[in-house]
Amino acid sequence: MLSRVFGFDRRPFDSLSEQEILALAISSEEDDARIYRSYAEGLRESFPQSAKVFDEMAAEEDGHRAALIELHRRRFGETIPLIRREHVRGYYERKPDWLVRPLGIEKVRTAAETMEAQAYRFNVEAAKRTKDASTRKLLGDLATAEQGHESLARRLDLAYTPESVKEEEAQTERRQFILTYVQPGLAGLMDGSVSTLAPIFAAAFATQDTWQTFLVGLSASVGAGISMGFTEAAHDDGRLSGRGSPVKRGLASGIMTAIGGLGHALPYLIPHFWTATIIAAAVVFVELWAIAFIQNRYMETPFLRAAFQVVLGGALVFGAGVLIGNA
Repeated sequence: MLSRVFGFDRRPFDSLSEQEILALAISSEEDDARIYRSYAEGLRESFPQSAKVFDEMAAEEDGHRAALIELHRRRFGETIPLIRREHVRGYYERKPDWLVRPLGIEKVRTAAETMEAQAYRFNVEAAKRTKDASTRKLLGDLATAEQGHESLARRLDLAYTPESVKEEEAQTERRQFILTYVQPGLAGLMDGSVSTLAPIFAAAFATQDTWQTFLVGLSASVGAGISMGFTEAAHDDGRLSGRGSPVKRGLASGIMTAIGGLGHALPYLIPHFWTATIIAAAVVFVELWAIAFIQNRYMETPFLRAAFQVVLGGALVFGAGVLIGNA
């Protein structure tokens, strides 16, 4: 186990033969081409023009791999040793595709720039380790090509994604983010913050027992979070509405609902009733302000209008809870 963690079961780069260096370069180019194609497929539906950029990048990597295979065939024959980046200590790693999803435009472009910089450094170091003139030349040419991929990507951007298209894609990405995360999360935060006010403060003023009040708030918050999460995930699979993954929407809604309720339940862990109540009331104010801010920031609701709606609704529910608790 420790050998895997610290890389003791991997070979040092300096121990690789020239054949193994070529084999490593071949497998690396193949992996990078697959990653670029995966990026292209992930972007194609929402960002078709940017997907073309990564199709071209994948084709470039295929060309590099073909040149490396031909060189290996001339020097060492048809059998290519099985050696990959995870077999070499200190060699750069690539994140699995699912770790960089959702594929935002800027996130993918940044990942591609990192990939090219790492491939450039590998080819430079590999060229230093080889004595054969043809191998050194090819690796040097590939290093130059990898270094030039940034300009290639920019040229492809100009061809496929002019400023008008980039602006449209950025708006599409922002809209998708709002539909998948902001709207469900905002609905959950509003439900959790407002709907739990009445039971929590009713329990507080009825019992003046902070621990019992905390238990009521905890159960109300967690229950509301589970209910909102399952409701959001189950009522729309996102295919026709375009709202994105139901799992992501359900998690956003459920987690924010629970947070909204727990915010003013947690102060009741303080044993002193009035101290806990004053802090809980202050937390409610912050929660309502956050809701108004999110509505203004992402939903383009005028701030004063959003604040009035949220504060009015919160005040009514809070008042109802206090009245019921004192009845």
